[in-house]
Amino acid sequence: MNQFLQIAIDALSVGGLYALTALGIGLVFSVMRLANFAHAEFVTVAAYVLLALSGQPVVMSIAASVLVAIALAVLTERIAFRPIRQADQATMLIASFAVSMLLQRVLVFFLGSRIKAVDPLPVLSQAITIGGAQINLLKLVTIATCGILLVALTFFMTRTRYGLHMRAAAENFTMSRLVGVRANAVIATAFALSGALAAIVALLFAAQTGFVQPRFGVQLVIIAFVATVIGGLGNLVGAVAGGFLVGVVSTLLQALLPEEFRPFREAFLFAVVILVLLLRPQGIFPAKGLRERV
Repeated sequence: MNQFLQIAIDALSVGGLYALTALGIGLVFSVMRLANFAHAEFVTVAAYVLLALSGQPVVMSIAASVLVAIALAVLTERIAFRPIRQADQATMLIASFAVSMLLQRVLVFFLGSRIKAVDPLPVLSQAITIGGAQINLLKLVTIATCGILLVALTFFMTRTRYGLHMRAAAENFTMSRLVGVRANAVIATAFALSGALAAIVALLFAAQTGFVQPRFGVQLVIIAFVATVIGGLGNLVGAVAGGFLVGVVSTLLQALLPEEFRPFREAFLFAVVILVLLLRPQGIFPAKGLRERV
């Protein structure tokens, strides 16, 4: 029973991180059909802000990290993606890779490539006992944070004007523009929310790993992008579901694989992903009207 509880907490914690990352990617894809791989650098830059403000009040460092990530996301959309919005999806995809590599090189140039220790939430390093199992407090906070953010985002998408505009744009961007939805505002809002989610992910991931480096967010975003594909590209519910599914499978593989095979856990994970996509290539929750927007 103790082992089952431990695995369940680990699975929800890992799945929550993947779900929040996948949701940040999915928000932009749903309105712009852009697979934004520069999202990894939004996470990385936010983590470096936490490092730079180590020793400052936690609330101040978190707020600064969120604001910087939002500003970077909005500036990236305005400078790099808006001028080529009419281009085909392949061009947009290449542009996102270019922005990602540029931001990585800028980080290496100014901050170096060495791994740097960071602990933004030291108070959460202790463990508590639940049902006889020792549970890391950070994992419980990660699960709670994910749940709160999902509820808040659901409220935003269903109860606010900008949220409703984003949902309309995700369904049919052309029609929504014809009835008065402002494309620039919708896309900028999607990028801003994506940046905010990236900052929260950076906080939780940095607290778990204890370090930051220029490729800090890359592996996380790659797996999260796989999660969005599994869930259904362009569907936000699918992005969250895919994130949790990948987290659960990854944790189960870590727990159940023989010790000599555990270093190859991700290979087994991607084998499961391939199997899912062979059975359901459009994803678990395929988006309606998946086609180019602008």
